Amino acid sequence: MLYVKLFSVSLFTFLILDAIWLGFVARNFYAKYLAAYLTDNVIWLSAIIFYIIFNIGLLIFVILPSIEKNSYSTLILYSILYGLVTYATYDLTNYATIKDWPFAVTIVDIIWGMFVALASSSAAFFFHKYFV
Repeated sequence: MLYVKLFSVSLFTFLILDAIWLGFVARNFYAKYLAAYLTDNVIWLSAIIFYIIFNIGLLIFVILPSIEKNSYSTLILYSILYGLVTYATYDLTNYATIKDWPFAVTIVDIIWGMFVALASSSAAFFFHKYFV
């Protein structure tokens, strides 16, 4: 049950932050650079699967090891690395294989991935520390 709670806190945090990011903060940025690639019909099942998989990874590779060590510095390091690895995999692959993929999108996305991983795992870590 603890794992479900930690996963839920992380997922909820990620969803809120990503909605703000995609819907408001970076909306014009992506429209400017990726207009040719963006769809009017989001495939929500694919997005939901991504969010679930990403946050399962955060739980297993970042949150639980950091709680075991009772170390927020471990969480910072692991979450930034997790965000880097996951988002760089996507963005650098796109940059390498999609004609005219903007390098600016690659850099901004990777930074966003590191931030959202840190914020989401931090929420779960502090939930555990203060409410469990």
